[in-house]
Amino acid sequence: MINMIVVLPKPEDARGIRNLLMKNGFRVDSVCTTGAQALSRMDDLNDGLVICSYRLPDMMYSELHACLPKGFEMLLLASANTLQECDCRDIMSLSMPLKVHDLINTVDMMAQAIERRRRRARQRPKERSAQEESLIQEAKELLMNRNHMTEEEAHRYLQKCSMDSGTNLVEEARMVLVMMRT
Repeated sequence: MINMIVVLPKPEDARGIRNLLMKNGFRVDSVCTTGAQALSRMDDLNDGLVICSYRLPDMMYSELHACLPKGFEMLLLASANTLQECDCRDIMSLSMPLKVHDLINTVDMMAQAIERRRRRARQRPKERSAQEESLIQEAKELLMNRNHMTEEEAHRYLQKCSMDSGTNLVEEARMVLVMMRT
């Protein structure tokens, strides 16, 4: 589930949007009436969706958008005339009055995009430090010299041992170095 914050100046409107989203299977983390409240709530979250109106008591949508932490997207709700005047390059928008079907479909589409981004980030291999790379290289060189392996064979050996023992490649390289040096 994605994190979702509804930010509208009128509390009853914000609660209405929250209830509508929750009826349709979405989880709303917070309902706010000011941009500052929303930004404060976002500090505790990694990513998500902010649904807001054009004007908030303490800031405009553009100021809130400029302050959004990395990983957050915005859905702007405003009149059709207002949306024509907006600079909505990185912002999804819906014109008021809202059609329930449009809101649900747009939120669902944005939620799926955030989920895809999360999956890609999890699948991306973590970058190793120069020290970790050096440790792996040293273990491979030791395997190549002692066991007459090619670099590719030594690397595959470390990978296989790492998968078999449930450790990461760096830990496996450390174990190989400790075991083969004694």
